[in-house]
Formats: sequence, structure tokens, C-alpha cells
Amino acid sequence: MAFAVGALAGLVCAAIAFAVLWRLWLRRPVSTYYDEKYLEIFEQWPTTAMALDPITLRWISGNPASVRNLGYTPEELRALKLSDIFSVDGVEARGLVVKLQEATSRAPLEMRQRCADGSERNVEATCYPIQVAGKQLLAVAVHDVTIRRKVETQLLEKHQQLDHLAHHDHLTGLPNRLYLAAHLPDAIEEAKKNGTVLAVLFLDLDRFKHVNDSRGHETGDKLLKTVAQRVRSTMRADDLVVRMGGDEFVVVMRGIKGTEQVNDAAARINRALSAPMVVDGRTLVTTVSIGVALYPYDGADMGELLRHSDTAMYQAKDRGRNNYQLFSQSMDKRLKERIAIESSLRTALQSRQLDVHYQPIVDIESQRVVALEALLRWKHPSHGYVRPERFVAVAEEAGLIVPIGDFVLQRAIEDMARWRQADGRLVPVAINVSAVQLQRSNLAEQIARLTKEHGLEASMLQVELTESAVFERREPRAREASQDAVAKLRELGVHIAIDDFGTGYSSLSYLKRWRVDTLKIDRSFVRDLVTDLSDLAIVSAIIAMARHLHIQVVAEGIEGWQQLEKLRQLGCTYAQGFLFARPAPAQECLRYLNGQPLDLTQRLPTLENLETTGSGESVPLRA
Repeated sequence: MAFAVGALAGLVCAAIAFAVLWRLWLRRPVSTYYDEKYLEIFEQWPTTAMALDPITLRWISGNPASVRNLGYTPEELRALKLSDIFSVDGVEARGLVVKLQEATSRAPLEMRQRCADGSERNVEATCYPIQVAGKQLLAVAVHDVTIRRKVETQLLEKHQQLDHLAHHDHLTGLPNRLYLAAHLPDAIEEAKKNGTVLAVLFLDLDRFKHVNDSRGHETGDKLLKTVAQRVRSTMRADDLVVRMGGDEFVVVMRGIKGTEQVNDAAARINRALSAPMVVDGRTLVTTVSIGVALYPYDGADMGELLRHSDTAMYQAKDRGRNNYQLFSQSMDKRLKERIAIESSLRTALQSRQLDVHYQPIVDIESQRVVALEALLRWKHPSHGYVRPERFVAVAEEAGLIVPIGDFVLQRAIEDMARWRQADGRLVPVAINVSAVQLQRSNLAEQIARLTKEHGLEASMLQVELTESAVFERREPRAREASQDAVAKLRELGVHIAIDDFGTGYSSLSYLKRWRVDTLKIDRSFVRDLVTDLSDLAIVSAIIAMARHLHIQVVAEGIEGWQQLEKLRQLGCTYAQGFLFARPAPAQECLRYLNGQPLDLTQRLPTLENLETTGSGESVPLRA
């Protein structure tokens, strides 16, 4: 639009200048209709139109608007040079004429116009060389663009603000993932061109969800701002620090000279974030897990580098959090295996590939079956049985642990109902429950509903929890949720057992407060019970403590006769392991429900050797 107006103004003013000069210099009256019309346009045209002498740079003539806009009288204008009125940054007086002669409607010349009152304006000029009575003149059209420039500046500033908002995180002020998507490919291309190494660090705060849940999202936001400031302060000025969203950040380091440089940077970040932070007058401590991928070794483009650094970050979490890991191809292999397992596990839930087997818990003195433990089995159509330790952790991460736990619970209750119909002597069934299932599902309501539907007593169920599910030092809200869930289960009459006791966050006060019924000594202590004095001392202490607290004790992983005899001497009441029986399908378990002692004599020849390594027993479903 501006160019069109300039072109029109230039054309009209050139014609006007020509008519005026013709009249002034040739002293010929403007008598024709067309001359009078052009003269009227010239007189009323709102912007400056004038004629200049290209030799002397003097103002020769102009329309009334030129006099009015410049603020000089015609006599004053004739006494001034072009450079007295107009200027272009960095251009001298003679150069100004050259610039002006080159100005057209397609490429107008931007100048500063100095008025008689000392004010300055932004203007654009177009120029047309003309000849009048053999004289060379410059017909110049000038229009004020001050307002337009002001609007353009405002629009540019607004655009810059919007661009900044679109490419920066509103909470921390750091660049966001859109900014990263726009700039990381350029950084990769630069590294490729220069033959340098580029590092991508993927950061994820550890247990940040607990802060949001216990302190509120406002406190969580303030913590994220502090984290962003600390990460930014630990990095070099030319390193890119990005907030990807939530509690995830990415750091891009250019010109890396070696992995030591990356290790130092990751260690600085870990130290900076491990230091206490004061938020709303309260001290918070957070840690971060960091995964590192290097160009060109770990990826050739942005997608690969981000994916592999993310994989390395999860490896850091698996190794205890608050550390950093460099990506390796073995990580990628494990990731692909995990994805395959997750996909197959989802299919298994829908296509009934999952099953429940049962292993007896035996009274050591009478060798009678007093309970059964429900153990999850997955029979893959092409790979056969998949060991639970390969897929339980994947189920937890993928959010499948709750539906799998619901499946085990329902199947166990259905099997108990079938055993009763077959005139079996029912014994309690122990079901492993994950921490997630305990906190997120209404387990007590499920058990009450299912047992009522099948005519069973809730007291025939025993819920086995790992120590991490009930004793782990998490935020108060999570502990309260677990405690409430356990209290509701006890109100139903469900028995509570702590599985793998001694391997996690043992707390004697919790044993008393939560009224635990049974402790299951982890097989790692039982395995070398006969030969390791430390294991013997630990097992002996657990049994003695449980006896005084009136808590039953079950020793897991019994495979040898000497193990069994030593446990009997220590006063352990119950045992479970391959010495008695391997886990079996529900239809084979009626033989355990006849009330008769197990016949172990047939197992004596194969198990009287005292090797107790590698029981191969299934890992129960747990968190």
C-alpha cells in the first residue's frame, strides 16, 4: 500500500512539477483545461511536492503543502540547500543527491526531514528527472511516514513479544520445546560442519509429584522457578537451557571437547539441585536424574538425540536417581525390549494369556498346608512363560499394575469358590498387592464385593505388601493413604503380611501401629542360613522379635532340609519353597486342601544336597 501511494504521489507530482515549471520559466499562462486541472491538483495535494536544481541543490518551486510541512517561506527555501532540509544517516550532502536520484516508487528513499521549528520527521521520497525548456530538474514527492513508522515499530515490538511468548516458558522464562525445535537442528548442522561434538542433557526431577501432591501446585511452580535458575547458573552463557514441560528440562552444550566436560556439567547440576531450597519459608530438597546423548555418536538428528538422552535419564532413575548416565546402545536395546513387553502385556490382558498359580505355605512341625500364595503367570503364545521380574516393573511404569492386580484378586476368589464346590478344605490365600494398587484403587470395596458375590469370608484373604508399599519414607499424604487403605482392609477381616521383610525400609514402630499379622523373611536371608552367621543372626532376630509382638513368621525360598531344620530350631512356624512344592495351576491345588501332611519323602533324594542357590521361584506381583 505504501509503495502504491508513493508511486501515485510520484507520478502526480512529476506531472505537477512539469506543469508548474513550464509556467514559471517559460512565462506561458496555463490556459488549457488540462493545465488548469493539473495546477489545481498541485495546489491541493496534501503531501510535499517540489522541484530542485540538481546542480545547486536549491529549492526552485513547490506546492503549498511543501511550505506548510517544512515551515519555511518560499524565499527561505530558495536560500537553503537540500542537505539543510533532509539527511540520511551516514550519507554526505553530495551523496544525498545521488541517493535521491536513485529513489523510485519501487524503492523510495527514507530520510529525516528537519523543519523550521527544529522538529524532525521520518519521510520517504521518490524522484523523477525531468527537463523543462532544456533544463534538467528533479521532481521530488515527499510524504510523512512518522505515524506509519511508529505503528510499524509497535507492531514489530508486539510481534517480538508474541514470538517470545510462543518460544519461552511463561513460568521460568526459559526457552521452551518450540524454541528447541527451531534451534537444535541448527546446532546439529553447525556441529556437523565444524566437526565438533554436541551434548544433549535430559533432566527430570526426582519425586516432583510428591511436592505437588503434598505442598500444592503453587509451591511446585515456585520450586520449578528455583530449579530453572540454578540449572541456568551452572551452565555456560552459550549453553541452551530449555524447559520441556512439567519437571523436565533439556540442556544443549556446543563444542564439547570430551565426555569429562559433560560429566563435570552434569555433576554441577546434581550438586546445585541437591542443595536445600527455601520456598515460602520452608526448606525443600530435590534431586535430578540426567541422561546424556552425544552428537554424532548417539544420534544424527534432534529426534534421536532427545530420545536417547531420555532413555539414559530413565536409566539414571533405575540406578537410584540423583545421578547421570551416558547413553549406550545396550540402553536402546533394553528400551526396545521394554516397549515390546508393554505392547505384548496389553495384549495379554485382553487375550487371557495371564494366569494365577498357587504355592503352599506349610506348617513346619505338622507339614500341613496352612495357606496358599497366589503367583502371577504370563504364558506368551510364542515365547512361553515370561518371568515376572521381566514384566512387573514394566507394568508399573505403563500403568498396567492396577488392572493386573485386579485380575489376580478376582481370579483367586473365583478359584477359592471352585475349590469349595469341589469339597476342598479352604485355607487362606495370600495375594500380593502393589503400592500403586493399594493407594489408587478402593481395594477394600473390591474385596468386600467379590467375596460377597462368591459367598466367601474376607478373612480367608491375606494381602501381602512389600516394605516399600507401607514403610517407605514418602510424603505424608502418600503414607496416610496407605495407612487408611490398610485400616479398611483390617476392618473387613483381611490379614496383612509384610513380604520380603528386612530388604526395604524396616520400621518396628509401623509393625505395632499397623497391626501386621505376618512377616515373610526374604529368601536372600534364608538361602545361606546354614553357612552364613550374619544371615543366621538376622533370621534369629526377626523370629524372636515377631514372637514377642505376636506376629507369625513365614520363611521364603526353602530348598534344603538343613535350612528347614535350622528354622525349626529357631522357632519359625511356617515355611514356603521348592522343598515343599512348586507353584501349580488352580486345578492341581485340591491335593493341598485335604488336611493331610505333605509327603516329602519322595523329594528327599533330589534335595538332600544342601545347595540352596537359585530357587527359580516366581516373583510375586508387587510394586
